[in-house]
Amino acid sequence: MQDFKGKLAVVTGGGTGMGRELVRQLAAEGCSVAMCDISAEAMAETRRLSLDGAPSPAPRVTTHVADVSDEAQVLRFRDAVAKEHATDKLHLLFNNAGIGGGGSLFANSREQWERTFSICWGGVYLSTRAFLPMLVKADAAHIVNTSSINGFWASVGPTVPHTAYSAAKFAVKGFTEALITDLRVNAPHIKCSVVMPGHIGTSIVANSRKVQFGSSPDAMGPEEIAQLRARLSAAGRDMSQVPDAAIQAFAVERARKFLEEAPMTAAAAAEVILAGVKAERWRILVGDDAHEIDRRVRQSPEQAYEEDFFADFANTVGWKVGR
Repeated sequence: MQDFKGKLAVVTGGGTGMGRELVRQLAAEGCSVAMCDISAEAMAETRRLSLDGAPSPAPRVTTHVADVSDEAQVLRFRDAVAKEHATDKLHLLFNNAGIGGGGSLFANSREQWERTFSICWGGVYLSTRAFLPMLVKADAAHIVNTSSINGFWASVGPTVPHTAYSAAKFAVKGFTEALITDLRVNAPHIKCSVVMPGHIGTSIVANSRKVQFGSSPDAMGPEEIAQLRARLSAAGRDMSQVPDAAIQAFAVERARKFLEEAPMTAAAAAEVILAGVKAERWRILVGDDAHEIDRRVRQSPEQAYEEDFFADFANTVGWKVGR
C-alpha cells in the first residue's frame, strides 16, 4: 500500500481528532473516504476541510452517522459505503473511534465502563467483521486498529484508575497481533497494524464527557460532578470545601490542556500512522512519549506501576499526573 490514490478507505470516528486528520490526509493523496461518527456536524466540517485540500478531480468523501458499538448501525454503515461508493471492495479500514471513561470499577457505573469498552474494543471487532468481505475482495488491503500506549501500559498515573479504556486497548492490541497469523493463513493480501499513540492533542476528554453524560463543554450534571469529586478525593485531594463550580472549571481546563498542550498534534500523529501503513509496519508507535514508555516497560515490567517509575517517566517526557 505505497500509494493511496484511487483507493477507498473507511475511517471510524472521523469527526474530530486523529480521525479527522486521517480523512484529510487520505483525501489529499487522492483517496476516497467514507467516515462514520455520532456527530453529523463534526463530520460535515471534516468533509469540508478534506475537500478544500484535495487534488482535482476531488476524491469522494462521504459521511455516515453510526455508533460503532452497535452492530446494526455498523452493518448499515457498511451497506451505505458499498452503495454510495458503488463498490464491493475496500482497501483501507481505520478503526479509530474511541472514548475514555469508566476508569474505576468502584467510582464509575457499570454502564460507563461498558460504554467505553464497547466503543474502544467492540467497535474495532464489529467494524472488522462487517468490512472483512469487502477487504477480501480488494487486490490489496490494510486494517489499522487504534490501540494506545495504554494497550501495553495500563496507567496515566499512580493515583488515577484507568480500567475500562486500558482493558479495551489491550484487547485491540492482542486482536491485531492475532490477526497477523489469521490473515497470513486466510487472506495474505490483507495486512494489519496496531497504532499505539501517546498523548496526542485531541478532543477525546471533552468528547468522552459528551458521550458518557451528555455534557456540553461548559455544563456538568450532578452525577458527573459527583464522580469527578470522588476521583479527586481518591487521588488525595481535600474536596470537602470545593464548590461544584470549581470542579466544573477543573474539568473544562483539563480538556483544554489535553487538546492544546499535548506534545504532538493530531495532524502529526496521522502522518506517522499513514507512513507506518505505507511501510507495512504492524506496530506503529506514535509520539516520543510512546517510544519512551515502550522502552521502559520492556526494560522493567515489574516496576511499571510503581510511583517512582511513573514519576521518572513523567518528568522525562513532560507529563503531569493524570494529564
